[in-house]
Amino acid sequence: MTIIHSLESLLYDLFPEAEGNDDKLVEAAKRYYTVGAFEPKVTIVGGNLIVEINTHLIEQQKDRYDKVVALCERGQFKQAKKDVTQLIAEAPQVSEYHRILGQILSEEGDQEAAINALIDALRWNPKNEYGLLMMGNIFAKYKDDIDTALKYYDEVLKVNPDDHIALNNIGANLMQHGKAKEAANYFKRAIAINSDYPNTQYALALSADMLGDYQTAFDRAIIAIEKNRNKDALYGNSFGLAIEAAQKLTKTIDGKGIVDRYASELYGKYGKAIKIEADSSIPTAAKIEFAENHARDYHLVKYKPEYPAVEHLMLHELVHLELAEDARAAGVNMLYTAKEQHKAAFFRSLEREAQRLKKQGVPEKSISTFFTALFDGINRQNFNAPADLFIEDLIYSRYPSFRPFQFLSLLALAQESIEAVTKPEIVKNMEQGILSVSKIFNIINALHLKSLYKVDLTGDYKPTKAELDQAKTFYEEFGEYRNDKAPGEEYELVQHWGEDLKLDRYFALVSESEYRNPRSPESVLEQIERDPLGLTNIDPEEEQKMRQFIESHSTADINMAVCIYMVGAIEYFSGQPLDKVKETAFEIAMLGRGGIDPKGKNYTVASLKGKLFSGYQMIAYFYVSWALGIPDMVAQLGLPFQQEYALAQQLTAK
Repeated sequence: MTIIHSLESLLYDLFPEAEGNDDKLVEAAKRYYTVGAFEPKVTIVGGNLIVEINTHLIEQQKDRYDKVVALCERGQFKQAKKDVTQLIAEAPQVSEYHRILGQILSEEGDQEAAINALIDALRWNPKNEYGLLMMGNIFAKYKDDIDTALKYYDEVLKVNPDDHIALNNIGANLMQHGKAKEAANYFKRAIAINSDYPNTQYALALSADMLGDYQTAFDRAIIAIEKNRNKDALYGNSFGLAIEAAQKLTKTIDGKGIVDRYASELYGKYGKAIKIEADSSIPTAAKIEFAENHARDYHLVKYKPEYPAVEHLMLHELVHLELAEDARAAGVNMLYTAKEQHKAAFFRSLEREAQRLKKQGVPEKSISTFFTALFDGINRQNFNAPADLFIEDLIYSRYPSFRPFQFLSLLALAQESIEAVTKPEIVKNMEQGILSVSKIFNIINALHLKSLYKVDLTGDYKPTKAELDQAKTFYEEFGEYRNDKAPGEEYELVQHWGEDLKLDRYFALVSESEYRNPRSPESVLEQIERDPLGLTNIDPEEEQKMRQFIESHSTADINMAVCIYMVGAIEYFSGQPLDKVKETAFEIAMLGRGGIDPKGKNYTVASLKGKLFSGYQMIAYFYVSWALGIPDMVAQLGLPFQQEYALAQQLTAK
């Protein structure tokens, strides 16, 4: 069969890569019209592209050729050799027949005969890519003649310079024979063509490792992990190589020096000394004890020395200090408090679990110790989870040379946390709600590990769909703050996540400035004289929670001042008999007949002796006293504070 194409623009629409180049057009047409081993004859004559296809030969021999290929794939070389020899006798001009014979002879160990067969293949088709590649492989592998091998490899690339698979295979063959440097050049060329092929990324990492370039080995192994969509053997090899390279790098990098220099910078910036010491008794891998919390003139970082890449633990805690100092400088630093009332609420939530353990014969003291450990642990996770994400981001971006330490340390912490939420005896005995919350926090960290180092361990936590979705939602929220975080914004996430996980009953965030600057005795006496009933003596912790709640639920139509004062009014009236509430309601109504100025002050009510009210406070007590004492008449007051009252009710009901 002969096909004739006129050399017009339409032809180059079919073969656009060959436009303006006759040689490329011939090669493109030859590749397109090749059927298995059967190449057409392609020429350009008189303004036409002429393609001559030996359809008779294809019809006669294609099935037999396919059978030979199948026999080779099954390793049945004896029969394949017999069959391909017969094909050569019938059609010696088919280059691929000789190439297959060369492959069979090489597999049988007769390299000289294999070379002769491949020479015949190249005589019939000097551009037989696989024939050229096999010749290079034989000279590299069996003849230890790299110079000759490279000549054939270069010819392969002349035939198809964009074949990244061929480049990868050439490099792999060279690397197998200890030619890592030469192999790396081919891997780099392959990556320049296709950087998404994980095999080549791993191969370049492996060659770099062989050459002692552990940084490139580590970096490329991470890329190989990223490019690999399947957790297959290549993924496992890439992961293993990343760990090995990181371990080798940590022996060549002065990680402790990086930590010490950073500590010195913080001392110079904030004016307090920093001590770092090993302590295997601490409940976590590392912790920082702020000077202000321990009546010291220095901050103390403690770490467990048995952990791998402990330098990362030290650096992590120092960044914790930096975040706190930056928030303090901006006047927005918060303290995470978990008091006895929070602990009591936590214990009440586990009453059913306590009964179960008692029935199993667990002593009450042991139950209390266990619950206390859970209380402390879940609060540590809640407080640290958001900050840890920002900390690891900062370490990753600020200290590139420190990444091997960070990688190894985060992996170790992840493996520890996986065991903590999946170990059968833990799963069996842990209260399931607490276990689920802990798992969510751990998965958030796993998502961050994946973001930084492409290793996906989320499935190892065996999460439910709901747990995984919740962790992803939280991580997406972190992403909204990630690139332009302002001082103290980590506390917003602490509060939001705590509320979403229903942990906000077990902690409170309070302003550090208020906490650390208590009122003088004189101001306390003045407050008592001004407010003997303590109606305005709001605990800073409760006030902070109240403000956060109102801000998160309010709109432009809600008067925050009225809402805050309503909370105090509800709490005051909730302990009063109904007739007393009504008495106060009528007294305020009489006062209201003369008008209450929202911006006024020094209002008094006879039934609330010793109390001076601001205008907004008086309005709040006015509304609440009627809402509680005479609810049917509230609408007639004409006070437009229904939304404020509804919010205040929600807060006091929590």
